[in-house]
Amino acid sequence: MNLQRNLIPNQNTQWQQWEKELNDTGIIKDESRLISAISLETQPITLSYLLTLAALSRHGRHMEDSLALAFLDNALKLDPDNQRAKEFMIRSEWMKLKEILLPLSFPPIRETDNRTAKKKTAEQYIDVCQSFLSGADQQLNKVQNSLDLASNMVDKAPIHKYNQLYHLLSAAMETTGSLLKAAEEYDQSITGVFHTSIFYENLKMHLLSVEEIKQKWLQEFDEMDNTVQTAENALDQLNNMIGMDSVKKRVNDFYRFLKYQKHRKELGFQVRDELSLNMILTGNPGTGKTTLARLMAKIYHELGVLPREEVIETDRSQLVGSFVGQTEENVRAVVERSIGGVLFIDEAYSLKREGQTGNDYGQTAIDTLVSLMTGSEYGGKFAVILAGYPEEMRTFLDANPGLRSRFPQSNFIHLPDYSNEELNHIAEKVASENDYILTEEAKIEINHRIDQERVDETFGNARTVHNIVLEAIFKKGADTKAINEDILNFMLLNNDDFRTEREKNTDKPQEKLNRLIGLSSIKVEMRSLISFVKMQQFRRKKGLPIVPIQLHAVFTGNPGTGKTTVAKIYAEFLKECGILKRGHLIVASRADFVAGYVGQTAGKTKKKIKEALGGVLFIDEAYSLFGQTTGDFGKEVIDTLVDEMTKHNENLVVVLAGYPNEMDELLESNPGLHSRFKKFLQFPDYSPDELLTIMTAYADRFQYQLTKEAKNLLKKTLEKENFKGNGRFATNLVDEMIQAQASRLMDIEEDENLFENSKFLEEDDVKKALSKL
Repeated sequence: MNLQRNLIPNQNTQWQQWEKELNDTGIIKDESRLISAISLETQPITLSYLLTLAALSRHGRHMEDSLALAFLDNALKLDPDNQRAKEFMIRSEWMKLKEILLPLSFPPIRETDNRTAKKKTAEQYIDVCQSFLSGADQQLNKVQNSLDLASNMVDKAPIHKYNQLYHLLSAAMETTGSLLKAAEEYDQSITGVFHTSIFYENLKMHLLSVEEIKQKWLQEFDEMDNTVQTAENALDQLNNMIGMDSVKKRVNDFYRFLKYQKHRKELGFQVRDELSLNMILTGNPGTGKTTLARLMAKIYHELGVLPREEVIETDRSQLVGSFVGQTEENVRAVVERSIGGVLFIDEAYSLKREGQTGNDYGQTAIDTLVSLMTGSEYGGKFAVILAGYPEEMRTFLDANPGLRSRFPQSNFIHLPDYSNEELNHIAEKVASENDYILTEEAKIEINHRIDQERVDETFGNARTVHNIVLEAIFKKGADTKAINEDILNFMLLNNDDFRTEREKNTDKPQEKLNRLIGLSSIKVEMRSLISFVKMQQFRRKKGLPIVPIQLHAVFTGNPGTGKTTVAKIYAEFLKECGILKRGHLIVASRADFVAGYVGQTAGKTKKKIKEALGGVLFIDEAYSLFGQTTGDFGKEVIDTLVDEMTKHNENLVVVLAGYPNEMDELLESNPGLHSRFKKFLQFPDYSPDELLTIMTAYADRFQYQLTKEAKNLLKKTLEKENFKGNGRFATNLVDEMIQAQASRLMDIEEDENLFENSKFLEEDDVKKALSKL
């Protein structure tokens, strides 16, 4: 059996790699693969070996890991002769024994106390001794068991340690028994008539003996205690965070400079111009702005620059009041709380709102803060850190020269978005902190979830990933099947735990396109375009060079020819291909972009574009943006649109729609706009037969049928009259026919065939509807 166990590491190349990694680094990086191997293993001895590897790896990551002990316990049950597990279990159990004598804690006792106080103290001594002795035998057995395990170890040091503990615990039990007897005698002497001090002295003597044994007991653990790492300083905490490389470099430089200045002061050099501690932190949600602000406060404190490491966190809601004078009071109160520490204002740009009215006191908050930062009362006694989105903070500071001058350019720190790889590491960390391990399949699914979420600057970065992992843990816990599963399944998060309940859409975009009436040339163009996109995606995955994909399109044609419907299908196609993350359609017109005042149009346009990110922005009657009059803001829309299309690349697809001639004028008005649209789809008018088919299909949706006479009349009319092939006209005409039918049937009293007749649209209904339109 021992020979078999010795051969286990050589039976599998992967196991050899794990052994080497464990010996070199103290951990196994890909724990999920190891756990998967454990879940598939059925041989007890092999399973015991793998569980031991897992326990050692988890112990390497976290010194006090409850799962590591659970693994060891299982390993020893499967193979009682597993020496490696025994050794690790003995070492792991060692520190738990430290607390055995801690219950032997007694209140002070004084001979000068009155009788009642002495009586109470004596009763406490009796309770403590009895409580300890009631479980002492069990604790002694635990030490004995560990001693028995240690006796078979190659390393004999643990035998000596456990021998010492065994003898000390035995002595503690004996001495505590003596102390209990002395306490009981002292208690009786207090209530008795003949009280002498001899019982008090006897009690003190036995108490001293117990305390001496406790000190010897704790000394046995001092060596182990000294190996425990001291708490990380703030700079180490920052350097150990995932990602943020540029931020770490900037803060490390800042730290070294502050330390250098502090040393110069200690040597007696004069420092007339102190480095400002005020900072601007910019970054999208979840990039660590609040965490960095807290760490900076600790760094300032550790270097002695600020007396406190406390951070007072606030925002607009706590600063800006609703009446005259309240804002000044709020700002002053927050500053006073921040003295000696750091005042952190998140989303600081919200203090100065665009179009701020006289009833908004955001500017007052800014002015008061600047005054207190520079005044003799509080100036230099606290640091201010402002945080927010990059673009908004830039605009905010440009509008407030007084505030900006208090923040040196060197103290502007931008926190970039995390990469997918870094976010996956954060996900592993969050899972690990909750005693979970991510499988490789789970990491792939997390990566997919991240891609789906990462659409615009509102993406929550680490915050989003944290929520994704917690959501997966909730999903796993809510599954009732997990209750009776093996312990390993309680710590594994797989891809199923991260899959979201996506809407079941049975209709694929190709099926929707095929069902459209008419539009033969459009269908051919659309299929060709999507085939091209799919091929380029395939080449990209295979590492082949790709032809630039031009996704922006111009749809020209009369109203009601299906442009909006095809745009929606186009968006769904692009999502299916993996180009767009959301695949939704935002329909907009001139009114959604153009504002009434200078400077507002660009912001309004960007807001609408932000809604469309990850999907298709469909601008109907787009030619209306090209205004001919002086002072028209349409040109600003076009310029902004061109900039945003370049900025967001494939994350935004724009479809312009309108009449052919007018659309040509719009594109010619801006060369940048024209160069971005390579695909032109001409939507033809519907033929009379196609219009009739549209009407029949529309009526059928509501369980109406056109009679033969009604169809004949419609066809003759459509061929004779010129309705410009408008599909919208067709559906409007059916609506009018339905109303005409209702008026006709409701005029007939007590019609026995009403139910049957209500299904049919007659020739008279067509005539009445046509007369209205």
